[in-house]
Amino acid sequence: MNIVIFGPPGAGKGTQSKFVGNEFDLYQLSTGELLRKEIDNKSKLGLKISSIINSGELVSDLIVSELIEKFISNKIYKNRLIFDGYPRSLSQAENLDNLLKKHGQKIDLALKLSVSLDTVKKRISERLAQENRADDSEEIAVKRYKTYEKSTEPVINYYKKSNLLKVVNGEAKISDINNEIRVLIDAIKG
Repeated sequence: MNIVIFGPPGAGKGTQSKFVGNEFDLYQLSTGELLRKEIDNKSKLGLKISSIINSGELVSDLIVSELIEKFISNKIYKNRLIFDGYPRSLSQAENLDNLLKKHGQKIDLALKLSVSLDTVKKRISERLAQENRADDSEEIAVKRYKTYEKSTEPVINYYKKSNLLKVVNGEAKISDINNEIRVLIDAIKG
């Protein structure tokens, strides 16, 4: 199965994606990780991505699409992907469906981790203290949260219309979120 997990920065997408990956033998495809690897490689593309992210903006669909298709087209990952933080816009959701269809796949479940801006600020400051990520500052987090909220409303409606969307309370304890997600996945597995 292929699953989408989305939510604002600091919602716990990475944590929950790791849980789902381990629990159901799926591969976590984090666009954030893909982008950070490009930045770490200090490639021309990586430098461009770094500039975009550090300004609080989102990286273009074209760049992200190229990075994602490498995984979708790899038979090792066929119907075994968790899309962590992607798609973030209606055009990305449509593009993802087209890429998956091109490679004989589809999305089986879309999970939205719902969290407040206050929770995001708290988690980002904790993550900054632990990981010291360049894209983690309260100012950037607030800007990315607002951008996320504005751009994902059509994505939420897109997956709702497809009967794939399940909203999960991202404010709960990690173990409670894990349990809720496990039940949702077990229900679609049959």
